[in-house]
Amino acid sequence: MNDHNFPKLHNATWPGIVGKGPDSEPVIPLDEMLKMTAAAEVNGVKFDGVDLGLLDPHINIDSSDDEIKSLADKIAGYNLKVGSLVAPVWGGPILGSEADRKTYVEMVRKACHFGKVLREHGVRSYGVIRIDSASSPEDWAKDPEGSNKLIVKTFQEACDVAADYGEKLAAEGEICWAGMHSWKTMVQTLEAVDRKNIGFQADMSHTLLYLLGYNRPEDRILPQDFDWSDRATLEAALKKVTQALRPWTIDFHVAQNDGTVHGTGSHDKTGRHCLATDPNGKLDVVKDAGFWLRDENGELTKAFKHICWDGCMFDNAVMTQQQTWNDILAMLIKVREAHGWKQEEKEAAY
Repeated sequence: MNDHNFPKLHNATWPGIVGKGPDSEPVIPLDEMLKMTAAAEVNGVKFDGVDLGLLDPHINIDSSDDEIKSLADKIAGYNLKVGSLVAPVWGGPILGSEADRKTYVEMVRKACHFGKVLREHGVRSYGVIRIDSASSPEDWAKDPEGSNKLIVKTFQEACDVAADYGEKLAAEGEICWAGMHSWKTMVQTLEAVDRKNIGFQADMSHTLLYLLGYNRPEDRILPQDFDWSDRATLEAALKKVTQALRPWTIDFHVAQNDGTVHGTGSHDKTGRHCLATDPNGKLDVVKDAGFWLRDENGELTKAFKHICWDGCMFDNAVMTQQQTWNDILAMLIKVREAHGWKQEEKEAAY
């Protein structure tokens, strides 16, 4: 092992919620997610922190400041930090009503306040607020031009609110969200928003599907009936997508994908997150992470202080095994060994 201490290694808590619920498997409690994260260890290396989904039933977005501080104390008690936060915007779909859009912006404001309290506590010194459009590609397709205008306008309003809190917003590149459902529409959305505090959240599982044109076939990069053993063509496609979106990337999820879509519970089909050890995974996770973490000249971008593993919609039988999290941590360590760096801890703040 080398002595890289950045980027910090985080686990996500929301896989205990996403795809769970009454029409699927039971939610895995936040305390259980924290315990398994804290217990993971590989050759003396442990997770540095967690990224939090501000979602019921894990977390009440309307928590009082004292309740937020109590949560911070709990997380710090596991010797973990907090990084990025997911704003619970889905009750206010942008392509809904004017009232929905006001709700959307208010949810972003509440998430930013949550983050402010965590920063003041000391448990959070880096990370962003993650957003999406809370709307489907099908709704977007009914009126692409009008849909784009609504998404851009609402994102601009959300950015202005976030700026008051010193926060950056990261739009999630996931094919199930309107305006984010293709790499080209994602770039167009970010360019049109034109705010200094908006960027892109790249998830290796989701961005792989950009290459296949799910939900927007005209933006497909890989050929039909692509042979996944053809690494040269795959790498060329990855370079095309990362060159377009890397300049915007301010939050990053290490993940594996088998080239298919998947959905459970009420969650729409999107990139299938595979285990770090899945033999059907199409990515060389460590090498392909470098397309995001390094620029076109191979130099580290150091655009974010932590990386996170997002493993949504795994079966509970898998998620409740400690070995699962040890294997995930091992993969994150390999990514940091290949693409990390050494710096003073005091330089890690915003």
